[in-house]
Amino acid sequence: MVEGSRDSVLGRVRAGAARVASRGARLRDFHPELRTYALLLPGAAVGPRTLPVIRRLTGLAPVDPKVEVVHLGEGVSVRVFAPPRPAPVPAPTLVWIHGGGYVIGSAAQEDGWCRRMAEAAGVHVVSVDYRLAPEHPYPVPVLDCMRALEWAADRPGYDASRLVIGGASAGGGLAAALALHVRDHSGITPALQLLTYPMLDDRSRTPDSRHRLWNGTSNAFGWRAYLGDADPHQAVPARRDDLAGLPPAWIGVGDLDLFRAEDVDYAHRLRAAGVPCTLSTFPGAFHGFDAIAPRTTPSRALFAAQVKAVATAVGTA
Repeated sequence: MVEGSRDSVLGRVRAGAARVASRGARLRDFHPELRTYALLLPGAAVGPRTLPVIRRLTGLAPVDPKVEVVHLGEGVSVRVFAPPRPAPVPAPTLVWIHGGGYVIGSAAQEDGWCRRMAEAAGVHVVSVDYRLAPEHPYPVPVLDCMRALEWAADRPGYDASRLVIGGASAGGGLAAALALHVRDHSGITPALQLLTYPMLDDRSRTPDSRHRLWNGTSNAFGWRAYLGDADPHQAVPARRDDLAGLPPAWIGVGDLDLFRAEDVDYAHRLRAAGVPCTLSTFPGAFHGFDAIAPRTTPSRALFAAQVKAVATAVGTA
């Protein structure tokens, strides 16, 4: 082997070793129980090219025919879960909004979580199937969720004074947008907004190789699809200037989530506006960690915090 060729090979070997060492160092930032998942998961799963495939794959998931489904018209429906033990009458209720970057997902994907929450917090859970972007951009998804909230507030046996609105990821962003819409346009007064790693700010782009499932590139795509021609200063919760008068909030996010900075900032802005807000961060956790690894310690801690927040807000703790 000639000298130049050998140096070239050695250079590639050293560069490869450096990349492996760097990846190993980055993996150590993840919670020990999440490292294997972090090693296998992509930085982003959804984009303009993958959207049709991801939608087809998520559509193949089995749907429990025993769940009560109520169709509210115009393509909107809710899946309803009652606690296994008798709830107070009128009953407290959580209106829950699924995630999926505003472009994928369905209420059925949340069935397991909704059952667990209904049992653990002693509440009815109403899980919303809203219409997705880009076919249905803002404000359609927010208005779909508003339709579900109004249905829950009017349903016999439900207590309109003990309603919680919540969601995860894009569902958390919709819950925050719904809280703003309710404040501005409705007489309903939610007891709490439960925002789980909510997608609140279309400007988040920070590159970080530790992001999993949702990074700056996928975030740009999701927001572009959702916003359409809308004014982001009206449609994006983090861009809203006036947060006063909103329901109390609980916000939970992993510290390796793309949304961490925007969620922490939103929590501080809520407090500055006089809105009580509990902020829970989960060390070493990436986006959607509880859905990927529900049996791990961080996921159990997240769920326990969610249950406590809901049960305390509606008086079932």
